[in-house]
Amino acid sequence: MVVRAVVFDVGETLIDETRIWSRWADRLGVTRLTFMGVLGGMAALDRSHRDSFQILRPGFDLEAEIAAWERDEPESLRNHFDADDLYPDVREALDGLRQAGVQVVIAGNQPTRAYDALVAMDLPADSIHTSDGWGVAKPAPEFFAKVAAVAGREPGEILYVGDRFDNDVLPAARAGMRTALLRRGPWGHLHADRPEAAAADVIIDDLYGVLPAVRALNEARRP
Repeated sequence: MVVRAVVFDVGETLIDETRIWSRWADRLGVTRLTFMGVLGGMAALDRSHRDSFQILRPGFDLEAEIAAWERDEPESLRNHFDADDLYPDVREALDGLRQAGVQVVIAGNQPTRAYDALVAMDLPADSIHTSDGWGVAKPAPEFFAKVAAVAGREPGEILYVGDRFDNDVLPAARAGMRTALLRRGPWGHLHADRPEAAAADVIIDDLYGVLPAVRALNEARRP
């Protein structure tokens, strides 16, 4: 099968999360260097980003703090994102894929509000989906079954692009999809340096590499 659709993760694939984590550091009252360092440590240790909060504030109630933050700053972005947080290669890369006749889908582990933020950006994508909207999150096989269903493609016709091999590359490959590991963000750089990265069909440094990867994969499949 040739690749006819590319599906993109969101955080640290399309969205630069620097501002989000910086806002959290400010909210917690720690330096941004400290928060980023602990977050990177969690990535290196294969621990959840949520563990960063427990290390910095033992007993921290994340959901309660999110609610309090919303009450304190109802009009601010807080831990949300908007178009200013898009990586600079996103629009051009996605548009290039569509002009080449490749279907573009966005589907990642995100809260429901992220759907509205992504739609408001008017990105060159055929559809946008979030884990909260589906009620299932990566790396569950059901998430990738949803991906194939909304794309209307066989798994082998889909290239899934993400910055993690645990949440993106490995489960997408198990679902029968082709995979691209993006060397971007703390997880992307760490994971691309590991032996497990060989499980990806391709490793790319930016989204401009997606269309050439699609063409190379399709060319390799020709008799």
